[in-house]
This record gives sequence, structure tokens and C-alpha cells, in this order.
Amino acid sequence: MASFNLADYETVEERIRRFYADNPDARIITRNITSHEDRERRTWVVEATVYMSKQDQNDFCPKATGLAFEIDGTGGANKTSALENAETSAIGRALANANYSGNKRATREEMEKVARAQEVASIDWAKSITELKTKAEARALYSKAQKLKASPEIVSSIEIAAGDLPE
Repeated sequence: MASFNLADYETVEERIRRFYADNPDARIITRNITSHEDRERRTWVVEATVYMSKQDQNDFCPKATGLAFEIDGTGGANKTSALENAETSAIGRALANANYSGNKRATREEMEKVARAQEVASIDWAKSITELKTKAEARALYSKAQKLKASPEIVSSIEIAAGDLPE
């Protein structure tokens, strides 16, 4: 489905290792800047700031910043660790802004989200739901919808359809 190769993209962990190997005195500082309104929407917002040296940090002279947000419970890591996931994404973006983006600006983690979104968008969910014949098929489609982070409406429609199906 994806029109790109995930292997072409560097992970955030790889960027961090390369950054510290090149700059042993460097610092990456993260801050949870989530507002009360963000939390009401189950959202976490994190800012990462990259300093090339301890002196840059003392002088508050950052090389770059990066922002990211994630939503609680939307699948994958966000089911239990949306804040941590937002922090990792913010670090990846800050490092890209500091010219630590490898051969592609986006990280592998960001492109994995794109690939999942493309797959979700490519499925004709209404048709798939109306063609269900057994609870086993419904369970398989439900599992796929959960894995691909389909909308709550799609997941709910599968649950409703499953109620009327034979085993």
C-alpha cells in the first residue's frame, strides 16, 4: 500500500545515537506543554529542545526545537503511552530541525503512521462490514480495524454488525 520504503527512514533512536556520537556534550531537553484544554481532548503536547553543547544550554542558545502531539488511546503505543510517544516524536522533529534527519526528514515512526493511515483509508469499511457472514469474520475485521487505528465509528459499526451474526 505505502508508496515508500520504511527502511529508507531513520528511527528516532538512531538519530539520538548519531547526535550524541557527534556531540558528546550535547543535550536534548523535553517539556510537557500540554494545556488543560488539550487534556480535555485526551491530547498530550511535548516540546523538545536541542543544544549542541553544555555551554549552549547554559547560555540558552538552542540549535533547534520540535513539537509533537499524541492522543490517548488511539492505538499502538498511544493505548498506554501517548505522552511518551509524543516526547519521542518531538525529539525526532527537533533533531531533524538540527540537521539530524538522515537521508529523509521524517522518522520511520512518522512514516509508519502514514502507512497505517493509507491502509485504513484504502479499505471500504462499509462494504467490508456489510459483507460479514460470521462472528469469526467480524472478529478478524475488528482486530484489523484496531490494529490500523480505524475511527471509533468504524469499530463501533463492526461491533454492532457482529451482534447479528452466527458463530
